[in-house]
Amino acid sequence: MVLPGLLPGACGTPLISLLLVCCLLPPGAPGQQFPLRVEVQSPVVPAGGSFLVNCSTDCPNPNLIALETSLSKEPVGNGLGWAAFQLFNVTGDTQVLCSGFCNDVQTTGFLIITVYRFPERVELLPLPRWQPVGENLTLRCQVAGGAPRRNLTVVLLRGEEELSRQPAVGEPAEVTAAVLAGREDHLANFSCRTELDLRPGGLGLFQNSSAPRQLQTFGFQGPILNLSEPSAPEGTAVTVTCLAGPRVQVTLEGVPAPAPGQPVQFQLNATETDDRRIFFCSATLRVDGEILHRNSSVQLRVLYGPKIDQAKCPQRLTWKDRTIHVLQCQARGNPDPTLHCFQEGSRLEVPIGIPFLVRLNHNGAYSCKATSSRGTQTITVVMNVWDRNARAVSIVLGVLAVLGVVTICAALLYVFGVHRHSDIYHVNQGSTSLPLTSRQPEEAVGEDPS
Repeated sequence: MVLPGLLPGACGTPLISLLLVCCLLPPGAPGQQFPLRVEVQSPVVPAGGSFLVNCSTDCPNPNLIALETSLSKEPVGNGLGWAAFQLFNVTGDTQVLCSGFCNDVQTTGFLIITVYRFPERVELLPLPRWQPVGENLTLRCQVAGGAPRRNLTVVLLRGEEELSRQPAVGEPAEVTAAVLAGREDHLANFSCRTELDLRPGGLGLFQNSSAPRQLQTFGFQGPILNLSEPSAPEGTAVTVTCLAGPRVQVTLEGVPAPAPGQPVQFQLNATETDDRRIFFCSATLRVDGEILHRNSSVQLRVLYGPKIDQAKCPQRLTWKDRTIHVLQCQARGNPDPTLHCFQEGSRLEVPIGIPFLVRLNHNGAYSCKATSSRGTQTITVVMNVWDRNARAVSIVLGVLAVLGVVTICAALLYVFGVHRHSDIYHVNQGSTSLPLTSRQPEEAVGEDPS
């Protein structure tokens, strides 16, 4: 069949066929989808409150429209393609889900509900009773409660001047900021404020401020702590002085000044033990019955030549060949010295504090020299390296020598024993013409039978 007004074969083109199918499909025909809408007056609701949810669709044949939620609910009305529900006691962010059927096909829709709470407590923590002028003042604000936290900001204020703006993190949230206290901050009011921004959800910007706190500042000169020689050569006389402004009492290393407003000082002869020594000076000022304190410190550097600690640098070492060892040796001084150990004669350098393989050529005496701009110091370290094979040969030779001595001793004892048991000769007193006769000691002497 060819529709009137169309050329034969035109229906064969894919585009025209698709348009014809779409135009001829009746409303609600199978294959056509109708979304299920979830509507509320505002997706942001106060904690503990209630809100109305409307589930609706344009499907001409809707069926079984329902609301799925963990909250308490109550149907308040329905009609063709819609159903309304009242939800109660919302305590936290939640999701509401509408479901239904359109032409026997299930369809769903959902919406996230955000619950907001105003902070329960906004407090600027107490300020120092007296704040020194010229030093940093740390402001700390604590915020308990408040939701959603992603929309909650904490602002620190001096009067109406904004000093810092930070997100509220943690529970309770604590926000800190440091500001330099000046003389103009005396009796100034400091506070903090929270801002819960619900404008993206159709609501407004909600602010909650802490009670203001008043700052009292004080300022006095000092204490000023000086060294006559901040970097003094060893043996130099160094004078340490501490002073402050009028009416200020200073104390240096536990020694007070003669009277308020006067300096205190002492002198020392700089030695190696004074290097990096820290001197402390405190200043006190009485204001309106309050005693205010400030402190100062300074470090002395003493310049002295290299010194090798012989307790940490052994002068005689005995090591085996082909073993790993570390030569431990330390030198001190200011400025820091360099330390090198060279073998006498060959100038072979042995690393210090680093593992190395000991060989026979390391055997010998070493000059360990510490050097800096303040001088040098040298000590001798003797390193004895023995060959394990040579030691074994020495042991064998020693054993053989002992065996040889034992053998010789045994032979001498044997010979001596043989001589002791040899013949004994007697002189015949009856006639001098007869030859000597021998008598064996083992034989018994018999009587003449006649």
